[in-house]
Order: sequence, then structure tokens, then C-alpha cells
Amino acid sequence: MPWKTLDDMDLAGKVVLTRVDINVPMEAGRVTDMTRIDKIRPTVGDIVAKGGKVVLLAHFDRPKGKVVPEMSLVHVVDALAGSLGRKVVFGSDCVGEPAAAAIAKAGKDEVVLLENTRFHPGEEKNDPDLAAQMAKLGDVYVNDAFSAAHRAHASTEGLARLLPAAAGRLMEAELKALEAALGSPVRPVVAVVGGAKVSTKIELLANLVTKVDHLVIGGGMANTFLVAEGIEVGQSLAEREMAETAREIRHRAQKAGCQIHLPVDVVVAREFKAGAESQTVDVLKCPPDAMILDAGPETVARLETVFAEARTLIWNGPLGAFEIEPFDAATNAAAQAAARLTRAGKLISVAGGGDTVAALNAAGAAEDFTFISTAGGAFLEWMEGKELPGVKALMG
Repeated sequence: MPWKTLDDMDLAGKVVLTRVDINVPMEAGRVTDMTRIDKIRPTVGDIVAKGGKVVLLAHFDRPKGKVVPEMSLVHVVDALAGSLGRKVVFGSDCVGEPAAAAIAKAGKDEVVLLENTRFHPGEEKNDPDLAAQMAKLGDVYVNDAFSAAHRAHASTEGLARLLPAAAGRLMEAELKALEAALGSPVRPVVAVVGGAKVSTKIELLANLVTKVDHLVIGGGMANTFLVAEGIEVGQSLAEREMAETAREIRHRAQKAGCQIHLPVDVVVAREFKAGAESQTVDVLKCPPDAMILDAGPETVARLETVFAEARTLIWNGPLGAFEIEPFDAATNAAAQAAARLTRAGKLISVAGGGDTVAALNAAGAAEDFTFISTAGGAFLEWMEGKELPGVKALMG
């Protein structure tokens, strides 16, 4: 590993500035989803066990460099303390005297949470002066926020270059999973990419066809690829203007030895609503007044064969309109097949992206996947083959 982990650091008696992502959803002043807060527990616990004092740096929402009271991290203190099982001391700024006073006040087993880093305009500009002010507060820097690693901000990139730096446990797990999925994977590798539009995932598709053995395309994106092959898709969502791009990606895949899989049968309906009357037809026989809303059972059966022959799976995006029954069937069935193979030790499965996590949870498959990334944008940029500033900074 080219980056250091907590195992490589002497933290005894050190103040450990720890960048986390606790940008959680809230309603009426209460946290409604604890996932991101719960995920930092291993890092906090290990730093305390090694004798370090944990000082959390984080952003919350998008205050655009101004102090916005409703975007203060003070609102998550109680939820954080409950999850960590420790007293949380809040600092009303992330630099200067308020931050230093909070750090001095906290006992050795307590945790310090400093105010929203984005209250400073220098945070998103990666201002070296702001990073230097943060660095004065601590002895060691730990980044546990892979989900913010695609941003070169003062607290994710600048600060990492000013102090001895390491990856936290969540960051470490993300990087190991991503390395196993695309860096040096066990082959054959299959990628599932779904979603509405090809235009938002051109770089992703272009990179994947050079890295994987099989590329499964689902959702509205598949319709665009079908159109590119001269197949009529009726009233379906399709970016007809992207047909040439789809053909270029297919050509690139052929040159790289990557097999692209599109639906061979589809579920169509005249209305996009729950319980709408639907039928399954051959992909060549979509009625002109209907829209494709899911892949059909024959397509799923073929995907299950591909999964069974694969050793590594990367998943981003659903195969159909999974939010509405019965158009979640293909996503559910394929996800459950991948989960069974993973559970049996036959497949390494890594998934990420907002819709993906929701779809796999809905299918009851998420718990059996090898790794589920909640990183969103950072996960996608990594899949696109881009360098992530927050990760690069940890490498020195």
C-alpha cells in the first residue's frame, strides 16, 4: 500500500486531526440516517486505543464560505456522542482560539468536533493559509472521508501535506476494495452500469471497457445503446443524440476485448407508475406507444451466467426503474444472484453510488456484497480512472 494506515502511526499523546464525512440528512433538527456517523466508529476507537486525542474536522451542506447557523455541526453533537459512546466537546470554529480551547478542554477519552470547515471561504479554495491554521491544532492528520477525497480542499488535501498523514479505517477499507475491484482484480471482471443517461457516464464507460472483461449496461442508458444499433425503443427514455458516442464506446470495447451486454428482452408499459399494466417482449419488439422500464427475465438469466463465470463484480446503477414496482424485478434478481455468489465465496463484489446503494438495499442484497461504498462522486471519479486529490495527498 502506498499510503500509511493507523497501524503505521505512533499516536500516543498526539492530537489527531481526523477528517470525516458526517454530512448526514436531518429533519427538524434530528439526524434521520446515522450511516455516515456510525461508519467512523472504528477509526475513532482505534485512535483513542492508541493514546491519541480525536479532533474531528468535517463539512456540512454547502454554506459557500459563510456562517449559516442551520448548517452548524453543533446539530449533530448528540447523535455523534450517542453513536460513539463518548462525550463530544464542540468547538465553535475549526481554527484559532475556539478550536484550540475545545481541544484543551477535552479529556483523553473524549472526542472534539470542530465547526463546519466550509464556513471558511478558504476551505473549498484549498487556501494554504487556512490549512496552516488547521495544522497548528494537531500533530497528526488522518483522512477517513473517502467520499470527499475527489475534492482538493484545505481539510482534505492541503492539510494532508503539512502533517504526518494516514488513512483512517473507512478510507483504508475503501481503497483496499477499489484496488481489489479495478487495480489488480481477480479475473474475469464484470461491471454493471445502469442509470438514466449515457451523457453523464461517458468517461466511466470509456474507462471501464479498457479494464473489465464484461460490461453490463442497464436502465435508460441501455436504450441509447439499443437506438445506436438501430433498434426501435418506442417512447422510452433514450438520448438519441448520443448514439454515435454509444457506437464509439462499443468499438472501443471490441478493441479492448470487453464484451458489452444489453437487454435481450424488456418489460414495457404505457404508463410510468406503480402497478402499471406491463408486458415482457423481445427487445426487437417494443411497441411504438410503449416505454421500456426494466430488463426482462431472459436478460437476467444471461446476467446470472456472466456473474457465475466472473470472479470480480463492480456495480453502479440499477437495471431498470427500480423505485417503482414491478420495474424493480431485474435489479432485484440480478443483485440477489450476485449476493448469493459472494456469500458462497465465488465472487468479490464492490458497489457504489447513491441509487446503487438504495437499489441493493431494496433488493436485500447489500449485506452480502463484499463492499458497498457510500462515497458517491468519489466512487464514480475513481471508476472513471481519475486521480483523487485527497488520496494522492496521503501518498506524499
